Amino acid sequence: MAISRQFSKSRRDADATVASSANLEPAVNAESIRKLFEQVRSGKLTPDDAVDRLRHLPFEDLGFAKVDHHRTLRAGMPEVIFGERKTPSQVAEIFARLAKHGGNILTTHADKKQFAAVKKKVRAAEYREPARAIVLQRDPHTYGKGTIAVVSAGTSDIPVAEEAVVTAELMGNKVERFYDVGVAGIHRLLANREALTKARVVIVCAGMEGALPSVVGGLVGVPVIAVPTSVGYGASFKGLTALLGMLNSCASNVSVVNIDNGFGAGYVASLINRL
Repeated sequence: MAISRQFSKSRRDADATVASSANLEPAVNAESIRKLFEQVRSGKLTPDDAVDRLRHLPFEDLGFAKVDHHRTLRAGMPEVIFGERKTPSQVAEIFARLAKHGGNILTTHADKKQFAAVKKKVRAAEYREPARAIVLQRDPHTYGKGTIAVVSAGTSDIPVAEEAVVTAELMGNKVERFYDVGVAGIHRLLANREALTKARVVIVCAGMEGALPSVVGGLVGVPVIAVPTSVGYGASFKGLTALLGMLNSCASNVSVVNIDNGFGAGYVASLINRL
C-alpha cells in the first residue's frame, strides 16, 4: 500500500505539471521515472510492474490536443495525427512535439498547407502525395517477420492503398505493391498469385462491388484485410456497397476495416506481421 501511495503521489504531481504547461519537454517525466527505477533497484517493485506503470505516464497537454508520448510503449508505434479538420498550425505543433521524442511520425489525411507548416518546424518531414501523408522516418529497423502485400483493384483505389503502404513501412515492414488487378481482368491477379502466396499478410483495397478481397482470400492462406474504397458510381453509395459486400465475404480469412481506411489496414497488418 505504501508503494502504491508513493507512486500515486508521484503520478499526481506529474499530472499537475503537465496540466500547467504546454511547453513540456521529455525531461519533465524524469523525476517520476527515476523514482520508479529506484523502487525496482530496491526490490520494492518488479521490472514487469514498472513497465506496466510506465504505460500510463502523463501526456503533453497543448490545450487543443493532448499528445500521447507513450503510445509507442503501449501500442508499438507513436501516436498518429489525423490531419483532417485540423489547422496547419495545430498539425505542425503536434508533429513537432512528437518529433522531439524520436521514432517515426505520421500524419494521415493531410494537405499541402499542413505540410508547409510542418516543414517549417521539422525540416526532415516529407509529403507523400498519393497517400496524403506527412512522414518523418528516422527508425530504419525492420520489425515485421515477413512481407505485407498491398493490392488495389483499380488505379482509382491507389490513394487508399498508398496510405496502407506508408503506414506499414513506417511501422517497420517490407511492403510489396500489386496495383490494378481487379476482378474485371482476373488474369492480372492470377499472374501475381505466386508472389501473393509468399506474403504474411495481404491488404486488398477495392471499390465498386468490392469483390476482390474474397477472390484473394481464396488464393492465399494468410489473413486478408479488406479495405472498401469510396470509388464507384451512384449505387456504390460512396463505398457502402463495397463495405457490405466485404463484410459478407465467404472467404473465412477476410476481415474488414472502414471505408477508405488504408491507415487502419496498414496498422493492423503490421501488428499481425510482428506476431
